[in-house]
Amino acid sequence: MRIISGKYKGRKITAPKKLPVRPTTDMSKEALFNILNNHYNFSDLAVVDLFSGTGNIAYEFASRGSEQVTVVDTDLGCIKFIDQTSKSFDFGIDAIKSDVFKFLEKTAIKADIFFADPFYDMPLEDFEKIPDLVFTRELLLEDGMLIIEHSKHTDLSRLAHFSNARKYGGSVFSFFNY
Repeated sequence: MRIISGKYKGRKITAPKKLPVRPTTDMSKEALFNILNNHYNFSDLAVVDLFSGTGNIAYEFASRGSEQVTVVDTDLGCIKFIDQTSKSFDFGIDAIKSDVFKFLEKTAIKADIFFADPFYDMPLEDFEKIPDLVFTRELLLEDGMLIIEHSKHTDLSRLAHFSNARKYGGSVFSFFNY
């Protein structure tokens, strides 16, 4: 994977093969950030990356100037890799080892962007819990956005606060906002 834009544009990051992850492809990531670039000034954003895996999305936000980036993942190997990579780039990403749903139930962190990239085969009921918790707990700041990456075989369009979806290959980004 590589950082597409910002201070560390073009830098490659190689994650250990043993991590249980499926990183967002560079093509999909570039398309997502083109959309976000039209809505936000990255240096002003507070971001929470859920099911962060390698930290691919978090690094992109940090490289573009977002200083308040929090990542959440249940895998200790992923958290250690993100910590190590964050320090090598001097990003200051806050990495939290936690079950994402428990984190969302208890956190006081509010953010402009919540990005979730769970396992594509996660049960639909669990996909539905993500926007439910983010919106009922009022974790999203005004004019904020929740983005869930999922398989083209998963349809989240019937959920409350759904705005639109964009498909890139076998991946879909579903956008939610107030």
